[in-house]
Amino acid sequence: MKRFAAGRVGVEQGHTLLFADFQNGGPMWTGTGPREARATVHFKERFAEAPAVMAGLSLWDFDQGTNIRAELATEKVTAKGFVLVFKTWADTRIARARADWIAIGPVRDEDDWDVV
Repeated sequence: MKRFAAGRVGVEQGHTLLFADFQNGGPMWTGTGPREARATVHFKERFAEAPAVMAGLSLWDFDQGTNIRAELATEKVTAKGFVLVFKTWADTRIARARADWIAIGPVRDEDDWDVV
């Protein structure tokens, strides 16, 4: 469990378009087998340390003729940002996908100072 000092918790949220492969015949729409898309997210303000990040699909547009197979994960979470990873496999065809995310973690306060 992460514990944060009261009054020094930051929350940032956003949404990221992972891909829109139907527009250009990209691999999520035309390919088969294991495929993935990655998107790097940079926080507007740096956290004091790596926050907890939760992500979920907020838009998905799957082809009706194939099974829906998808995995969404966050990787490489740091105080500055993280990477969203979307994966699919087999014959699944996906036109586009978007993820919404929220990061909650400790932030520095104007009263914080470093003793050298």
